[in-house]
Amino acid sequence: MKKRYFITFGIVFLVLIIDQLVKIWIKTNFAFNDPSVPLIGDWFHLNFVENQGMAFGTQLGGGMWGKLTLSIFRVIAIGAIIYYILKQIKKPEVKLEFLIVSGLVLAGAAGNLFDSMFYDFIFRDYFDPCISYNQIEGSGIYAECTYYGYSEMVEVRHRGFLFGNVVDMFQFRMTWPSWIPWLGGSEVFPAIWNVADFAISCGVILVLLRQKIYFPKEQEKEKEA
Repeated sequence: MKKRYFITFGIVFLVLIIDQLVKIWIKTNFAFNDPSVPLIGDWFHLNFVENQGMAFGTQLGGGMWGKLTLSIFRVIAIGAIIYYILKQIKKPEVKLEFLIVSGLVLAGAAGNLFDSMFYDFIFRDYFDPCISYNQIEGSGIYAECTYYGYSEMVEVRHRGFLFGNVVDMFQFRMTWPSWIPWLGGSEVFPAIWNVADFAISCGVILVLLRQKIYFPKEQEKEKEA
């Protein structure tokens, strides 16, 4: 039992540490307008961008309430996942592989929540009101944006606990072959993502692919029915 706890939450902490180390390195060494850096050929690049929303830059509504709702949802979801994992660990029939996969989803969700909770405090001096991902219409909060000697007041996002942006950095740069109808020439996966997004995606995909192995009782019930 102790071994299952150690391995499961060891994976969670390992992914969290890697995720945060990469984000902190990107945040402190790259500027918004820096060119992307090829990592593998010309199809896998390193960038620096931030987003106010969910995994891969998607958003839940807009403005303060959209962001706050998303962050609160993350807190509730993480609590539910932890409770679920703790219950599953105690069941000897539950495979360790499934616990690890669940840990990947937990680590990914917690990694992005950590950004929203603390980055506005940790990187207080890095806030730039001139950058698009720090601006939001209708916030009622104004800051001075100065560039090329020209200055103007712009509306910026809310800042503080649960309002921080999520840092993203990886991007695939591949296009569909031109002969494919409708998709030809368009990007295969244009979103910019991070380690936490990757962990969540791996966890969800593995659950979908291996559900017959992870949930054998449910499969047996279906056959009987």
